[in-house]
Amino acid sequence: MGSTAGPRGHLRRLVTGITALLAAASLMTACGSGDGGSGGGGGGGAVGAKGVDDGTKLTMWTRAATRPQSEALVEAYNASHKNKIELTVVPTDDYQAKVGAAAGSKDLPDLFASDVVFVPNYTSSGLFADLTERIDALPFAEHLAQSHIKAGTYEDKKYVVPHTLDLSVLFYNKHLYRKAKLDPDKPPATLREWDRQARAVDALGGGVDGTFFGGNCGGCGVFTWWPSIWAAGEDVLNEEGTEANLASGTAKKVYDIYRGWVRDGIVAPGARDETGTTWTGVFPKGKVGVMPMPSTTLGLMPEDLDLGVAPIPGPDGGKSTFVGGDAIGISATSESADQAWNFLAWSLGDKAQVDVVAAHKDVVARTDLASNKHSKADPRLVTINELVAHGRTPYALKFGQTFNDPNGPWLTLMRGAVFGDGKSVAKGNEAVTASLAD
Repeated sequence: MGSTAGPRGHLRRLVTGITALLAAASLMTACGSGDGGSGGGGGGGAVGAKGVDDGTKLTMWTRAATRPQSEALVEAYNASHKNKIELTVVPTDDYQAKVGAAAGSKDLPDLFASDVVFVPNYTSSGLFADLTERIDALPFAEHLAQSHIKAGTYEDKKYVVPHTLDLSVLFYNKHLYRKAKLDPDKPPATLREWDRQARAVDALGGGVDGTFFGGNCGGCGVFTWWPSIWAAGEDVLNEEGTEANLASGTAKKVYDIYRGWVRDGIVAPGARDETGTTWTGVFPKGKVGVMPMPSTTLGLMPEDLDLGVAPIPGPDGGKSTFVGGDAIGISATSESADQAWNFLAWSLGDKAQVDVVAAHKDVVARTDLASNKHSKADPRLVTINELVAHGRTPYALKFGQTFNDPNGPWLTLMRGAVFGDGKSVAKGNEAVTASLAD
């Protein structure tokens, strides 16, 4: 949700500032459509797909969780364009409150990014300018990460483009696989194979464990469990994000596997109490066989750790991923929409995606650039990039209170399904739906 519940923390935060945000909706909605000129936010067909580069000074906000990628893109843009962007990095936990307050005072920057799972709150409140014509005019529009585009579509209008992507993928320790007499070039293609391989590694003993997960972290569960359900071809939520389908037969198969790991001690110690703060620090120690991780942690792994990357499978096969990270749009009140679009269009172009994003080992926002001169040097990056086309980003206005809040119903469902007897799943699903529809 890209991002994630990982070290950049973009799936473990609570929703803050949404009340202020929604209170500002009536103030902002009237500003949600422009005339496509330099003084308006919407449209844009008249100035083409590239926007205007005339030396305008632009303002942009991003949260600290995506600081490295945002700074790299802004620095490269400023060095090669007449327009100049002043980037403000806001502490992640303060970001939504700051956006909400700025919306109320009509003081939003020209550009602002958002954790993609919270984009629907902003689009439905009229905070972003309509970019439909601009996006559709891009020659590579069909290759953009569609999960981000979909999350930023409201009433058939497109309001954001991908900014940074963080995917959920399987990491597996090839050294431990060899010791367990498993083929290091054959990661699990089904959840059942994942189960068998984890158990084989766990049997090595000596402080080695089969797998690990964040058992007290709702964001971790969303990020890493839902792809196994999606991989089976099922939806987790209805299209409006108001009803849950988390008690299906497929979902129960996923919970049953995890519950078996807990029951049989296949999981590394600490899973029951892991809130997400140290979740991604377990695998790098080299004592866990296979576990789901944020793709952004690949570049943070020890160089001497021989690890492979694979898609997250469903119970009987298939593959999927949670496409997290940040999307970005132009504020509805920006008076420099054409110039702001010049940055967005450039950021999605070949040069920026390859020479800035891919060069930093980050996930590219375009499926047609999955294999490029940087990713080709590391097949694991190609695997990650290609997964974007198979991923999803859930849409729900009440996402935070339902799935990220430690007091929310999803975490209760999770823990009952895995640390309990699993019989409370149907009741838990009803509670999730009630929260989504609240």
